[in-house]
Amino acid sequence: MAIQKGKAPDVVADINVTPMVDVMLVLLIIFIVITPMLNKGISVDMAKTKNPSAMQDADKEDAVLVAVARDGRAYLGTTQLAADALPGKVKDLLTNKLNKTVYIRADARARYERVVDVVDNLRSAGVDQIGLLTEEIQQENKAKPAETAAPGL
Repeated sequence: MAIQKGKAPDVVADINVTPMVDVMLVLLIIFIVITPMLNKGISVDMAKTKNPSAMQDADKEDAVLVAVARDGRAYLGTTQLAADALPGKVKDLLTNKLNKTVYIRADARARYERVVDVVDNLRSAGVDQIGLLTEEIQQENKAKPAETAAPGL
């Protein structure tokens, strides 16, 4: 008996997208997990306003951010500090900086007294420029219904 050699299968020219989809799903999961960690400082529910002023410098890497939590605790970045300890730390951070603005992210439900205490301590550190960060109220675009008119004759 003679053994016949089988013919090699034809080359498939189709693209197999399954590995690509697997890689994309892994990247999506990584971004979903990493994105919440990118926030600078602690998470606070800032006051909402209709006409906020844009403060792009607050998003910079070297911006000095002070947060006031709902319970009145003050944070410099992610480090909790007493309000009276802020002047020394902020003074050190602002040395050799061109932009000497300190940005305050206060929780909308924080007591006003605590926010004023933080501002007062920043003023005692020699800070002249303070930015109060807020969020813009997202208004729904309510389109007016189109006026209907009878066709002209």
